[in-house]
Amino acid sequence: MDNFDIIVVGSGFAGCMTTLNFLETTKKLSKAGRVALVEVGKADERCGASRWTMAYLRLDKDLAFDSDWKHEMALVSNGLADQSYCETLEREAQTTAKYVQDHGVKFNHHDEENVLLEFKTGQHFVFPDGGGKAIIDCLMGHIREYKNTQVYWETEARHLLTDKRGAIRGLQVRKKDGLLYELNAPNVVLACGGFEGNREMLAKYIGRRTHELPLIAPGLKYNRGAGLSMALEVGAGTAGSFDGMHCELVDTRATKPDAVIWGHNYGIVVNEQSKRFYDEGKRHLFATFEKIALELWRDQNQKGYFITDELIMKRFRPGWVYDTTDQEPEKADTIHDLAIMLKVDPDALEKTIKEFNEACNDKPFDLMKLDGKATTGLNPDKTNWANPINTPPYYGYPVTSHLTFTYGGIKTNNEAQVLSTNDVPIPGLWAAGELTGIFYNEYPPATSVLRSLTFGRLAGTKIAEQLRSKSLLRTVTDTVRSSL
Repeated sequence: MDNFDIIVVGSGFAGCMTTLNFLETTKKLSKAGRVALVEVGKADERCGASRWTMAYLRLDKDLAFDSDWKHEMALVSNGLADQSYCETLEREAQTTAKYVQDHGVKFNHHDEENVLLEFKTGQHFVFPDGGGKAIIDCLMGHIREYKNTQVYWETEARHLLTDKRGAIRGLQVRKKDGLLYELNAPNVVLACGGFEGNREMLAKYIGRRTHELPLIAPGLKYNRGAGLSMALEVGAGTAGSFDGMHCELVDTRATKPDAVIWGHNYGIVVNEQSKRFYDEGKRHLFATFEKIALELWRDQNQKGYFITDELIMKRFRPGWVYDTTDQEPEKADTIHDLAIMLKVDPDALEKTIKEFNEACNDKPFDLMKLDGKATTGLNPDKTNWANPINTPPYYGYPVTSHLTFTYGGIKTNNEAQVLSTNDVPIPGLWAAGELTGIFYNEYPPATSVLRSLTFGRLAGTKIAEQLRSKSLLRTVTDTVRSSL
């Protein structure tokens, strides 16, 4: 029977930040709290998505968070998103980014000159040199310096343990020998991702054909909804749309994870019949990349093709918009030859592009604004950036939709405490990262990494401070008793 002060379930962004901040804070307070870090995967696997993501961050040159994000959240969620949570992230994100940077992660600062960003960050965003792996390796390296941490690899979290009054007292786990064990602690932090790796839960909450969605990163197979299931067993409330999920268009030929084709706006996307099915210029790039992926999965048999020309490729390559994949685009001097390379009907693709080109209005083509350069008479029309595809050579990427994370999750307050169905904190239960629900209908992007890191930091710090407060209370109580 093992006794700890805190048990952290999951070793991604949220779990590592919780663990390290708890360790650092207790050290500053002259305490030595014991930590159990429980991870279902192997030590070298880095489960979940943290290891694989590019980790784009919605930050300006000073690492300040986009002040408009909370308004975008209110817009896309029809007012359902917790504005207090959003404001907490806005207030705390800069501190989080500087914390990670001060611990050794190098940030690349990118000034975007070709893509109209929905961010209010001065056309700027930030990403770690080395992607999410750099953050995880850095945080885990610091955690290893503390001898009062025990990491349980290949250990599955099964059930939360509570006392007779419902306060958390520990965690039941199944180790790789197949047997059940109990870990004791007054605090458990759930940081083990959503349920995208659980086909049963996907079918239950989201619906039919979810089994056809590949996962965007191999580590996501471990995100089986364990945290959500355990929390629901002890009466946790929920938030976020349980029928919602974040998907992205991925190069079907890629041999690497997270091979997203971002720039669907700057050309057309067709299905396997070579017909357009979505308004590629409806809004900003990051405001539509999820919706078109969901449409491809839901109604287009998971097979799509992005088509553009030399005008666009010359402007964007090299660069992040089309170079996240490890494959070169298919390239041909004619649409007919490109269709053959993509294995679609050449006559049908030529017809679609001819009709598209003829339907484009004569407004100036301006990628740095919603330019109103649209088509007329098509179904669907393209409302912005509808520039004729007529400058050879022509380029194409075969694409499909991959699942990144699910929306529905545990309800928490601004300190990462898990709330009951009656909106009161469950004593000793905390949660951070993607298993906490916040998103409805859409995901305003470049925030998932930040919210995982930020609320993990807040949870670890708060638990450490509470540990000190309880220790002081015990000291005072013992002193009073000894004087009686």
